[in-house]
Amino acid sequence: MQLPDAVRRLIEAQAELVGFPALKRAAAAISDAYREGRGVRLDAAERAAYLVTRMPATYAAAFAVLREVRERIGSAGSILDIGAGTGAASLAAQQHFPEASITLIERDSDMLEAARQWLPEAAVITGDAARLDSIPQHDIVIAAYSLGEIRTPLHERLWQAARVALVVIEPGTPVGFSLIRTVRDRLLAVGARMAAPCPAEAACPLADPDWCHFAARVERSSLHRRIKEAELGYEDEKFSYIALARNAVNLPQSRIIRRPHHRPGLTVLETCTAGSLCTQRVAKRDREKFRRARKAAWGDAGIS
Repeated sequence: MQLPDAVRRLIEAQAELVGFPALKRAAAAISDAYREGRGVRLDAAERAAYLVTRMPATYAAAFAVLREVRERIGSAGSILDIGAGTGAASLAAQQHFPEASITLIERDSDMLEAARQWLPEAAVITGDAARLDSIPQHDIVIAAYSLGEIRTPLHERLWQAARVALVVIEPGTPVGFSLIRTVRDRLLAVGARMAAPCPAEAACPLADPDWCHFAARVERSSLHRRIKEAELGYEDEKFSYIALARNAVNLPQSRIIRRPHHRPGLTVLETCTAGSLCTQRVAKRDREKFRRARKAAWGDAGIS
């Protein structure tokens, strides 16, 4: 998974203007802030480094989540991206909901200016979502890697703004999942319906210190590899998420919550079912089921 080619070319042209040494220093500062769970105000170099290193990861995670959301809820006429940054989640939404109009809310005007380059038709609202008098209603409201940075509890207001569904994505860390579980529990309690990833609306069966997260593989550009001094041409972006809908949707019987473990003649799937965790061992003698297990990926609906 990588950003659309046209977007990547624009980003690399901007990064070239900054210069590699400044870009590398800025990328290190952003990585430190991300690991520590704190937001940053980006200068020109850090903004370019963010576009090269973090935007592809956010796009990949949002792409994976919104693909599942599209499958569960169908089409949507409008999308609101809260804390939109440079528009990575909106770009992903555009791939799965090409029929939808898009509105971005972001407090950093420079980030919005970057987003306008690849989302020229999107409406923009410059401001802090937590300080807005009202949040405009849209079919789908997305908060991708933003609620943890905003810190002000905002999920109930976002739910009120969501006519069809609310999607929240956070880093795939214990802290990120804790926020996702809070949103899940509180909104289910007031009538929200599960859309993804959980196969049921029952209490989450995971107990601390375990946490639920998934991974999206991100193709690193040549510049990205140089900045990170990385040998591999890819990285795995870990994320946690919740998608809640106004109306009931068709849920899978289970969800694969760990990377499948393949052995000769055997595939082991760790799944979450309706209120419990399950280890599913699929042997080669069950040819059809084994074939499906071999193709199954972390985050997919489980096989039956």
